[in-house]
Amino acid sequence: MRRPALLVLILGIFLSAQWAQADWSPPKRLTWTSGVSSSPAIAVDSGAAIHVVWQEYISDNLEISYKRSGNGGTSWSPNRRLTWTEGWSGGPSIAIDSNDAISIAWEDVVTPGNGEIYFKRSPDGGTTWNPAKRLTWASGYSRSPALAIGSDDAVHLLWEDDTSGNFEIYYRKTTDGGATWGATQRLTWNSGSSYSPAMAIDSSNRIHIVWHDFTPNDFYAEIYYKRSTDGGTTWLPAQRMTWTSGSSLSPAIAAVSSQTIHVVWDDDTPGNNEVYHKKSTNGGANWSPAKRLSWTSGQSAYSALVIDSTNAVHVIWRDYTPGNYEIYYKSSADGGATWSSAQRLTWTSGASMNPAMAIDSSDTIHVVWDDNTPGYTEIYYKNGN
Repeated sequence: MRRPALLVLILGIFLSAQWAQADWSPPKRLTWTSGVSSSPAIAVDSGAAIHVVWQEYISDNLEISYKRSGNGGTSWSPNRRLTWTEGWSGGPSIAIDSNDAISIAWEDVVTPGNGEIYFKRSPDGGTTWNPAKRLTWASGYSRSPALAIGSDDAVHLLWEDDTSGNFEIYYRKTTDGGATWGATQRLTWNSGSSYSPAMAIDSSNRIHIVWHDFTPNDFYAEIYYKRSTDGGTTWLPAQRMTWTSGSSLSPAIAAVSSQTIHVVWDDDTPGNNEVYHKKSTNGGANWSPAKRLSWTSGQSAYSALVIDSTNAVHVIWRDYTPGNYEIYYKSSADGGATWSSAQRLTWTSGASMNPAMAIDSSDTIHVVWDDNTPGYTEIYYKNGN
């Protein structure tokens, strides 16, 4: 007679775990600047120190700035300017290796005469920084860098470039911390432009990349995927991941293991942009059907995701449903089969945009974004677990 009650209790505990919402800290403003601070990127090192880079107007020029927290986001170092250029430096990406050396890449718009990709490294967790290194010399515009680091500490870089006449995806890597770099590889040859590359490296150092591509036609983009099983030496053919009547844009990717990969993106097929998810359990050979994650009256877009130590999936995005852009979050405890209800993370009078996140070894989620509530855009932070 006790078994039904026990089963109900177990089921209740299971469902509670499945749909548990993250507990989030209050938002913390990280910048107080006279110019716009925007487009943050974030990474966490092995000691749970948090590292943030962003683009910032300094003396009427766009430069890259950096700061860190060594106590879980409670307090932060002063802003540190990392670039001094004649042109605009923006769109930073950040990654950290197993020795807590920090790599950043960004685009410089004017200094060389057109947009090029630059790289900088701190070997000591952000205390000192090596000189900037230029990585591209193209007749076209090189932009939108994306960094990732494998378990062997090789640094991998993607970007988009329109030298060929439309934007295509390119790749380079370094195995010595950025001192020397391999040859540039072009990864796409398409009739339409390829944009917004993102990358994840799995536990076997296979490289997984996604982007959105206008190859099907000039009006609607689709998500494409490509992988390398030998550390970037060779690449398998591209796979088209979406077939919709709208545009599928701005993908993000994360790898759980050598077999399990998750991708999120936004698609305007429903009439406004919504967030979607797909998963592969065989290393990218095949993918699950797309699952819609947001059902809102406003635009849901620019999603990011991380995977925790239990393989739970955490997703954030910006959403216009409240009447201005705010940051939203949801999670899946069962690898994407079912999802929690959406949580709103910001309540501001301005627009909260460009969210990015990272996760530490204790599964604390760290989120940064930019918000123009103060009258101009500043960087904000919060964490959850």
